[in-house]
Amino acid sequence: MTKDLNVCLTPALLPLYDVEDYIVVIIDIFRATSSICYGIENGAEAIIPVAEVEVCLSYRENGSGYLLAAERNGEVVDGFDFGNSPFSYTKEKVAGKTVVLTTTNGTQALHLSRAAKKVVIGSFLNLTALCNWLKAQNENILLVCAGWKNNFNLEDTLFAGAVAEQLGDCGFKWDDPAIAANDLYQAGKNDLNDYLAKTSHSERLKKLGIEADIAFCLNVDITTAIPVLEGERLVKLQA
Repeated sequence: MTKDLNVCLTPALLPLYDVEDYIVVIIDIFRATSSICYGIENGAEAIIPVAEVEVCLSYRENGSGYLLAAERNGEVVDGFDFGNSPFSYTKEKVAGKTVVLTTTNGTQALHLSRAAKKVVIGSFLNLTALCNWLKAQNENILLVCAGWKNNFNLEDTLFAGAVAEQLGDCGFKWDDPAIAANDLYQAGKNDLNDYLAKTSHSERLKKLGIEADIAFCLNVDITTAIPVLEGERLVKLQA
């Protein structure tokens, strides 16, 4: 049976897909899915993605001891423990802890994909581990780019192209967005930092003085953990 490898270029297009027919990979390279992968790799017990700041805040009120992380427009929301910088997800900060996270783009894309056969998290940090797992699943795959406020963005699409590249000889039928994503990846893969320096999101983050986050999120294969959604929690996928 031919398997489909499809790319949804923005969450605004998700209604065009029957997500229940796919394993969905959520992609938000700058910075949510990179931070989630890093946090799970560093021993976070779970990361609970929520769509709204108010929902995130409600977890403090029940006295559960969760760490609360909220980002909007690239900045930490006042009153929260941290945002979605990967440097907030070190072993020292998150090992053994549960983090409740809301972001501008990534957590929204995740919530819209909950009906999928399985929802996993992708980033350059866990690229090869993720792709090796996807190869073994014998399922249709939908790569969901979080974009920026429902618009297309370059970095998420480029990562989708990197996944397509690794899955290229595994019998998948690509849709046009997957072909386009892979073409973009071919243009940028020799120097991701240089190619993605021109993106609008990079410019937003630079204005906030967090260029180091951008560089970190473009590290390839420094983690092997694959975060998977179980109920309301993202946890480490068990092989």
